[in-house]
Amino acid sequence: MELESTDRALASAYRVRQRSGNTVRKRLSKRDKAAIMAAPVTRLSTTNETIEYLSQPEARRGTVLYLAYGSNLSNETFRGNRGIKPLSQVNVQIPSLRLTFDLPGLAYAEPCFANTGRRDPNNDPPRKDAQEGLDEKAPLLGGRSGGRRYRKDDWHKGLVGVVYEVTPGDYAHIIATEGGGSSYHDILVDCHPFESSDPTVPVPQNPTTPAFRAHTLFAPATPSGENPPKDGGRFQRPNISYAQASARYLKLLTDGADECGLPNEYQEYLHALRPYTMTSNKQRLGQFIYLSLWMPFIVMVFAMSRMFADEKGVQPDWLKQLTAAIFKASWGSYDGFFKPLFGDGERSIPDGGDEAPEDDDIVQAKAKAKGSTHTDHLPDLEKAAHVAP
Repeated sequence: MELESTDRALASAYRVRQRSGNTVRKRLSKRDKAAIMAAPVTRLSTTNETIEYLSQPEARRGTVLYLAYGSNLSNETFRGNRGIKPLSQVNVQIPSLRLTFDLPGLAYAEPCFANTGRRDPNNDPPRKDAQEGLDEKAPLLGGRSGGRRYRKDDWHKGLVGVVYEVTPGDYAHIIATEGGGSSYHDILVDCHPFESSDPTVPVPQNPTTPAFRAHTLFAPATPSGENPPKDGGRFQRPNISYAQASARYLKLLTDGADECGLPNEYQEYLHALRPYTMTSNKQRLGQFIYLSLWMPFIVMVFAMSRMFADEKGVQPDWLKQLTAAIFKASWGSYDGFFKPLFGDGERSIPDGGDEAPEDDDIVQAKAKAKGSTHTDHLPDLEKAAHVAP
């Protein structure tokens, strides 16, 4: 078993100190965070000079290009919690990747996180039901799990994100806060800047602007029936599309998309995603018992990670094994005991199978995410919640 890093959420209460080279990153003060978030960042436009600059070899440019698409879109996470000071940024479209929400987190609190998967641009046209505005409760042709359409699978124009230009030191810190590359692959992908910085312009089905290459961390789901790879494999749920992200996590994505000026069309897609919302007292009781049982172990491995991580923030193999075992056991207890007894901790399913609660419940959930939520006291799970079997 290998630990797959997942440090994209729950960073508000507990952060593990990471190291980049010989520089120790200490917890930032509020003043430091405010200064970093207020620092000006150059927003690059799509010009020949920009493409030529971004296409230069890293050794010549002296900086690293990093593609963000999840919670790192948010200033609160990327600049505030992680203390990254990007030198410039540009909004991009990546036809070879698609956004997924298939990284398991912690049941009843943060069921899943954003990730990416491979995409074939020639075989990913908009579905007929999406074009015709199929109702959420209508059955799918082909019958996906439960016969329901998943809104998070509705985007068919490739991954949309932001490429940050960062120093090598800051990129090393990004790697460290994503678990030291223990299971992620650091890959280079072709990124196409948008022709216009106007967010009202629709996203093209196939971008035509020249591409440049940027780093991103890649941990694809294993296709059904296949064994996970030895390197880069990860723990995954039986139905990788089933879980819904928390309102808190989705708010990081929507806030970040707005702060970065991503296309309105894509922002509308993100806002349409339904958060996981508990709808019964049984679920709330289950959450309390579940977190009371497993949080001491999770806090323990986070403390051990800080103690035993090497200079690059990488954990020793034995600690990866221990963390993997704890997270696998937590999901095993959820499947075998908590879910049958207390109800679903991954997906809002009132009335026997709809995707999410009624709209007023969604509004309340997102409103709660603006302040403190039931997950605010949890450690930074996106770094350690995903493990290979």
